[in-house]
Amino acid sequence: MIKKPKKSLGQNFLTAQSVVDKIIETAKLDSKDIVLEIGTGKGILTKSLLEKAKKVISIEKDDELISYLQEKFKDEIKNGKLILVHGDILTFDFEKYELRNNDYKIVANIPYYITGEFLRKILSSDIKPSRMVLLVQKEVAERIARSKKESILSISVKAYGEPKYIQTIKAGSFSPTPKVDSAVLSIENISKDFFDKINEKKFFKIVKTGFIHKRKFLISNLKPFGNKEKLKKVFNQVDISEKVRAEEVSLEQWKKFIKFFEIDN
Repeated sequence: MIKKPKKSLGQNFLTAQSVVDKIIETAKLDSKDIVLEIGTGKGILTKSLLEKAKKVISIEKDDELISYLQEKFKDEIKNGKLILVHGDILTFDFEKYELRNNDYKIVANIPYYITGEFLRKILSSDIKPSRMVLLVQKEVAERIARSKKESILSISVKAYGEPKYIQTIKAGSFSPTPKVDSAVLSIENISKDFFDKINEKKFFKIVKTGFIHKRKFLISNLKPFGNKEKLKKVFNQVDISEKVRAEEVSLEQWKKFIKFFEIDN
């Protein structure tokens, strides 16, 4: 018997099969796919993944749910179609489960509170998925894929892949019902191609510094990289207004700053 969802794990179990169907459709699964699922929950999404994919590796942190899932999917576990992992995606060892770069897909209903850390871990990894389909907080999905205002997270996602807002999912599709709506977010064409000619670490150092005080003009936040006169020249050379804030700067514009700033390791 499953006990009440744990607030400490951010558990909101998906209950709507129509949402599951939309996620499966968006993931474009076939019989050759290996899928990494994060947050097995009660297995509603897992069941549909198993019907479409070659193999599912599903990670669940809750020890009480693990016992339930081992019984529910005992046949699939026995024949090797499902590998149920009792663990945390934030400490997950991709090599241990023989996942290879761009050779698997991620499908997940992830707890809101780990969204940023989860995306950073996956996208900066050397073993990245070919596609990700995620259920995330609606506001986060909008900021990543729809908003004209950028954030560190949205810039990070766009540097590695192409995010797309698929569909709003009402709060009533989950149990217990969260206080806000969710959304299906896809990220495709995941790679490190953006960093072929620029330093990844240096790029994010500049971006993070630029967002350190969101309400200030970007030129003020970038003071660690030069005095006022130098920064004015840089902004003129990269054709960015001195009156712009970090959230108004595009991915390609951030890239232009690279050659002008020296970054300490």
